[in-house]
Amino acid sequence: MKLFFTLIFLLVFLYVIHGALSIPRLDRNWTADQKVLADISFNEETVTIRNIRNIAYRSIDDYDVSFYDKTIKLDEIESAWYLVEPFGRFGAAHTLASFGFKDGSYIAVSAEIRKEAGEKFSPLKGILRNYELVYVVADESDVIKLRTNYRKDEVRLYPIKADKEKIQSVFIDMLKRAQKLAMEPEFYNTITNNCTTNLVQHVRKFSDKDIPWYDLRYLMPEHSDEVAYSAGILNTDLSMNEARQVFSITIKAQHCSEREDFSACIRR
Repeated sequence: MKLFFTLIFLLVFLYVIHGALSIPRLDRNWTADQKVLADISFNEETVTIRNIRNIAYRSIDDYDVSFYDKTIKLDEIESAWYLVEPFGRFGAAHTLASFGFKDGSYIAVSAEIRKEAGEKFSPLKGILRNYELVYVVADESDVIKLRTNYRKDEVRLYPIKADKEKIQSVFIDMLKRAQKLAMEPEFYNTITNNCTTNLVQHVRKFSDKDIPWYDLRYLMPEHSDEVAYSAGILNTDLSMNEARQVFSITIKAQHCSEREDFSACIRR
């Protein structure tokens, strides 16, 4: 028995050392949905995003990947939305942001692990430098339909309360982070560099109240909407429990799936 535990300890030790010596890379065998990253360029009044992901799903693992380009006038960014996708146990969830534009379109930005072919997410592996971090820039219907229609998860879509200047500032901030990660990769970390800890660094700009740099609810992101609610970021007068019910869009998204006005439909 002593030999068994010694071997287990050595394996864990070697695994940790391997992770510590790993270097983040841009040239791995990525999955099809994360192989191509957004190419972003700014000038004084516009931002051009090439390769906005727009996947048509048949199932979680069966899909057609396509992209489109968009040049956005910064003064036409009109709204921001905070999404929470609870899954699993112990408060596990994914969080991301979406931005609305004057023409009625919406683009989502999501901090995720960049998966290699055949790779699955593990919270433990996420602590040990096994995944690169990526910001996915995608059409809103892509990231929402994946979660509501194919994973069958609940998604809460909260409107953000902020003026246009703050919304534009956060959008630019997130795109610059996406741009940097596309050139200078970092490792994802389940505790310190996950979807929610990254999102918090951006959305702090929305609130005049102090938002903690770290909170245990960032480790259990299903409850991260409580932080946003306390900071006055969510545009609602409802209680937290009522807001979670009202802004849950899973059933709407399933009913609106084939609509050309999908984003407008889920907000009705």
